[in-house]
Amino acid sequence: MGKTAIVTDSNSGITQECAKKLGIYVLPMPFYINEKLYFEDITLTQEEFYDKLTNDADISTSQPSPADVLDLWDELLKEYNEIVYIPMSSGLSSSCETATALARDYEDKVQVIDNQRISVTQSKSVEDAIKLAEQGKNAKEIKEILEKEKKESSIYITVDTLKYLKKGGRITPAAMAIGTVLNLKPVLQIQGGKLDAFAKVRGWKQAKKTMLEAIEKDWKERFSGDEVYIQGAYTSSKEEAEQWKVEIENRFPNAEVEMKPLSLSVACHIGPGALAVTCTKKMR
Repeated sequence: MGKTAIVTDSNSGITQECAKKLGIYVLPMPFYINEKLYFEDITLTQEEFYDKLTNDADISTSQPSPADVLDLWDELLKEYNEIVYIPMSSGLSSSCETATALARDYEDKVQVIDNQRISVTQSKSVEDAIKLAEQGKNAKEIKEILEKEKKESSIYITVDTLKYLKKGGRITPAAMAIGTVLNLKPVLQIQGGKLDAFAKVRGWKQAKKTMLEAIEKDWKERFSGDEVYIQGAYTSSKEEAEQWKVEIENRFPNAEVEMKPLSLSVACHIGPGALAVTCTKKMR
């Protein structure tokens, strides 16, 4: 068995099946749906989640319980010397802060990484951690490298409906009403661990154009001279996602574009039908 175990949570979008193939471990995120507890990819599939979301179920996210976190760590330390744990960004959840506090009792055997990412960019951090472990880096060294690179990524998202932003208190009912009438599409940005407004445009076509321009600017200016990963992401149908992938590839013909669903914790706040594009600097 290898020296270092790599652990993340399902906010990364990494499924239990994929985790087995990668040789890592994924803590499932808990969701309360109509006051009943579900665990992502364990007792709650993507299809079931979206069915409940579109039927106006009362959905709230939570963080893994300390007991579940400790149980997994204790089990893994029977086989591994140390653990690298990559939870979702501390800017979006208190789960990272909780895990950091829990790790203090493990005498450096558990290194909790806050590299301020979520969903598809978080999964890239996990892939980087796997590569670093394969290169012989220990858990502390992996933490230092990944946290040094923590802000070297961007996610831009546009939504199909303003309903879920209103439901989450991110826009007012009046703003939703005006936006719906005028066909306004917000472009949101996740960078440095926070979900912020980036732009407000008219129509779906302009929203996608704005996202692609933002990614191109990041690539040319923020990451000038560096290799990057370009990824598409979605809460939409797979057909719409494939069309979006083609549009991204047309804009960046020299990039190998990956397309993945956004994690359910993101989807909960933006609703179905959303599209996103991400840019992440490749680890040196």
